[in-house]
Amino acid sequence: MPPGITIAADAPQLSAANTGFMLICSALVMLMTPGLAFFYGGMVRVKSTLNMLMMSFISLGIVTILWVLYGFSIAFGTDHGSLIGWSSDYVGLSGIGLTELWDGYTIPVYVFAVFQLMFAIITPALISGALADRVKFTAWALFVALWATIVYFPVAHWVWGTGGWAFELGVIDFAGGTAVHINAGAAALGVILVIGKRVGFKKDPMRPHSLPLVMLGAALLWFGWFGFNAGSWLGNDDGVGAMMFLNTQVATAAAMLAWLAYEKIRHGAFTTLGAASGAVAGLVAITPAGGSVSPLGAIAVGAIAGLLCAMAVGLKFKFGYDDSLDVVGVHLVGGVVGSLLVGFFATGGVQSDAKGLFYGGGLEQLGKQAAGVGAVLVYSMIASAILALLVDKTIGMRVSEDEEVGGIDQVQHAETAYDFSGAGGGTAPRTAAPVPGPPAQDAGKAANEKNKRVDA
Repeated sequence: MPPGITIAADAPQLSAANTGFMLICSALVMLMTPGLAFFYGGMVRVKSTLNMLMMSFISLGIVTILWVLYGFSIAFGTDHGSLIGWSSDYVGLSGIGLTELWDGYTIPVYVFAVFQLMFAIITPALISGALADRVKFTAWALFVALWATIVYFPVAHWVWGTGGWAFELGVIDFAGGTAVHINAGAAALGVILVIGKRVGFKKDPMRPHSLPLVMLGAALLWFGWFGFNAGSWLGNDDGVGAMMFLNTQVATAAAMLAWLAYEKIRHGAFTTLGAASGAVAGLVAITPAGGSVSPLGAIAVGAIAGLLCAMAVGLKFKFGYDDSLDVVGVHLVGGVVGSLLVGFFATGGVQSDAKGLFYGGGLEQLGKQAAGVGAVLVYSMIASAILALLVDKTIGMRVSEDEEVGGIDQVQHAETAYDFSGAGGGTAPRTAAPVPGPPAQDAGKAANEKNKRVDA
């Protein structure tokens, strides 16, 4: 049979098992965005909790609509110049048959589209953690729409779309080290350089108001990440997805332990915030690498990422950029570390036959990884800074200083996260008979005694 000719019997057939698996994975990835909202929401002060939750949740609305209208077409349509895709059948997702299969796979196009939609949703939400306490909600919503259109959709095509330059170059990104984490982390850096620091940065304590919420969010992220990573192989026919699932767990555990060890040595304590942050750093780093490395390699990737990310979160104080919740320190640094370590630890026996330096592959794959990392980082940071500047010069990006100090929740959402007005419970006491006040000559003395008790 001539090369390139496939008879009907050999063509992929729709797999109910793989289709069901991918729908479950899509739901798991969707859950990561509310998980991120809790993770970020617990790390801010009480007065910014709802705003932080909403900055993640609004992405579920905006990006979903844009993805249906044109996002999927730009990211995964027919390649144009190795930079963007476009297919008229994908516009509005209206020209796709119910059982039409994604090219080369056993799942419908609709299933692939909805799985990738969940990636598109969470990526701009990741940026929000760097901007806590100070951004107008309308400005953020506009930025999300612009950023998804101009940055995320094209970069997704570069990395995963057939014909995209990074895809054709051979850059390995199993589930989003470049397209998701470096993309979001670099964008966060670009935006915060434009909008500036929070009021009181490096002066006022800005501690997390609810570490239980942070741990809940981290747990939901960890849980959902199995769908994020294992699902990215788009099926279960050859064991690669299973290896990715295992490596996800292994690297996350190693990163959490490495972060905690660094924290104990540097600061003298094992903190819950450190455990949660270390786990997320491991999840970020294994995302591009997990389909290329062995479980031992996953331990190395996780441990290195946990250590380097723990060190990186302090850079904002050294260099003076206000990355509120360490998006740069965890997602940008973790994404870079995980992507580059493919060039060292790729075994050539899992996702592809590409081998890293430690397995006899030389520097070739490392060079490819570095090209992908550098291009996405530079493009996202510059484009995001320009978009933030555009929004700032038109409708204004930041709330006023008084609104920031008073609390962004009340100003932007007319709500507060916690209502303490009914604290104490019980029934209202009956009205008692009036108690005679002190004689006039003793009133000043009584007032002074009362003030003393209040001051104490």
